[in-house]
Amino acid sequence: MDTSKEVRLRLRFYKDLDENIQTISRKFETYSEKKCVLKLKGNHIWMNVTADKKAYWSPHLHIELEKTTENTTHIRGLFGPDPTLWTFFMFLHFMIAGVFLIFSMIAYSDFTLKNSTQTDLLIMMVMVFLWFLLYVIAKNIREKGADQMDELEQQFLKIIE
Repeated sequence: MDTSKEVRLRLRFYKDLDENIQTISRKFETYSEKKCVLKLKGNHIWMNVTADKKAYWSPHLHIELEKTTENTTHIRGLFGPDPTLWTFFMFLHFMIAGVFLIFSMIAYSDFTLKNSTQTDLLIMMVMVFLWFLLYVIAKNIREKGADQMDELEQQFLKIIE
């Protein structure tokens, strides 16, 4: 997967295998190499980078196994940042959106009362700038984790072979 050509921050992939879910799950359960950390829960598998290679920008891979027919399985893979980092980014997004909405209401009130809206509009523009800045920071974090993302994908492909 070429991570540099994707606009999305959380990269996805889909794969169909001619094996049932139990066979694929068993492959992950019997995985013996220690190049990544695996967590299994039902039809969900999480692959993480080992603790010695882990950084704040390290990605994880969430794999979901879906039964399509008796002997075929549809696999959905989703790369994402560390859940703590993702939660922090979502918190910042909601804070920026909240401040933007509050100041848009204040700007509307000031406009209807024929007061100056200059400060309100300035703060709204700063919030838009900060939102784009968060996007750039997230892209930078994804670029830093691209090598580890490729490693996780290679381990995934090695396991399902």
